[in-house]
Amino acid sequence: MVKLRISWSEYRRRIERVREEMAERELDVLLLANGKHIFYLSHFTHMTTERPAVLVVPPDGDLIFLGPLLEADHLKHQTRLVGEVRTYLDYPGERHPIDLFAEWLTDLGYGKARIGADNPAGAAGAYGYTGPPLSEKMPDATFVKAGDILWKMRLVKSREEIALIKESAKWGNLAHRLLQEYTAPGLWDVEVSLMASLEASSVMKKTLGPEYEQIRPGRAPASAGFRGQVGPKSAMPHSIGVGRVIKEGDVLVTGAGADVGGYNSELERTMIVGRPTPKQERYFEVMVKAQDAALEAMGPGVKCSEVDKAANKVIVEAGYRDLIRHHTGHGIGLEGHEPPWLDIGNDLELRPGMVLSCEPGIYDLGYGGFRHSDTVVITEDGAERITYYPRDIESLTIL
Repeated sequence: MVKLRISWSEYRRRIERVREEMAERELDVLLLANGKHIFYLSHFTHMTTERPAVLVVPPDGDLIFLGPLLEADHLKHQTRLVGEVRTYLDYPGERHPIDLFAEWLTDLGYGKARIGADNPAGAAGAYGYTGPPLSEKMPDATFVKAGDILWKMRLVKSREEIALIKESAKWGNLAHRLLQEYTAPGLWDVEVSLMASLEASSVMKKTLGPEYEQIRPGRAPASAGFRGQVGPKSAMPHSIGVGRVIKEGDVLVTGAGADVGGYNSELERTMIVGRPTPKQERYFEVMVKAQDAALEAMGPGVKCSEVDKAANKVIVEAGYRDLIRHHTGHGIGLEGHEPPWLDIGNDLELRPGMVLSCEPGIYDLGYGGFRHSDTVVITEDGAERITYYPRDIESLTIL
C-alpha cells in the first residue's frame, strides 16, 4: 500500500534532532513562525495569514501552539504531537497577539530564557500584518536567530520524504500527459490546464482512495499548465498569464506536479505546436544538451556551482550566453523552491538524499523559451531522475 504521509515516528525523530541542536546552541526553547517549518515538525498545516501563529518547541514534552482560534479548531484533527494550545480570537484584537505571546511565554517559564526563533518578530508577517517584535515585549529574554536548524534538516530528505516525492512525480506525469493531449490551437492555456488538472486529480483520488488528503492549498492535487508561457511569452520564465489563445507555431513551456503528503515534484517540458522550424530545433537541441550536461555532473560530493557551470558551458559554447535567465536548479520538497541552489555562487556539496530540479534554459525574448525541468534525487553513487516524461522534440511536437 502506498504511504501518503510522513509517519509519526519520523516526526518524533525530527523533534529529537531539533532538541539536540537546541541543546548544543544552549537554547531554552525554539519558536517557529514559518508555516512549512511548523508542518515539518508537527504535521500541522494551516493557511499563513495576518494572524500570528507560533509553534513552541520546549526542551522536552509535547509541542505547544500559540495562535488564532480558527487555526486551533482543526489542529487536533491533524496532529497528535501538540499538547497545550493557547489561542486568541482574532487579529489585531482587543490585545495584540504579540502581547499575548509574550505573556504566555513568560507564564510558561521563558520570560528570561535564551529563545531561538526562525523569526524573532514572532509572526510570519503576511497579508499586511503589523506589530511590535516579540523581543521588544520580552526585554529580559535573549532572542537568537535559529531558523537554519530547520533549513539544514530539510536539505537532505529521508526515505519517507523521497517516497512521497516519487509518488508526486507519478501523478505529475499523468497530469502532463493529459495537458499535452488536450493542447490545441485556438484554446486558452488556462482552459487546457483546468481540464488536465481536473482529470488527473480525479484519477489520482480514485486510485489512492480515502487515505489521500490534499495538504497544499491553492492548487489542484495533481496539476499541469503553462502559466502564460505561450508563444513569445514562453521566453519569460516567470510569466503569469497570456491573453491570447494558443496558435500554430507557438513554443510552449509547461509545468506539472502533485501534492502528496505536502511534498511536490517538478516536471517541465518545452512543447512546439506544429512542425518545428530549424531555429526552434536548434534552440531545443542546445537546451537538452545543457540539461544532459547538468544531469551527468550531478552526484554526491559535487559542488552545486559545478552543476551550474556544466550546463552554462554548453549554452555559452553554442553562442547563447545572452539567452541565460536563471541558474540550473533548486531544491524541492515541502516548497517548490528551497535550498540548495544549483548556482555558480553556491559551493555547497551535493549529498545523498538531496532532491533538486535540473532545469537550464535559454530564452530569446520576443521569440520563445526552451526549458525542461526534471526532479532528481542524489544517491550514494550518482543521481536518479525520478520524472520520466519524454524529452525529445518528436514526442513533444503537437501536430
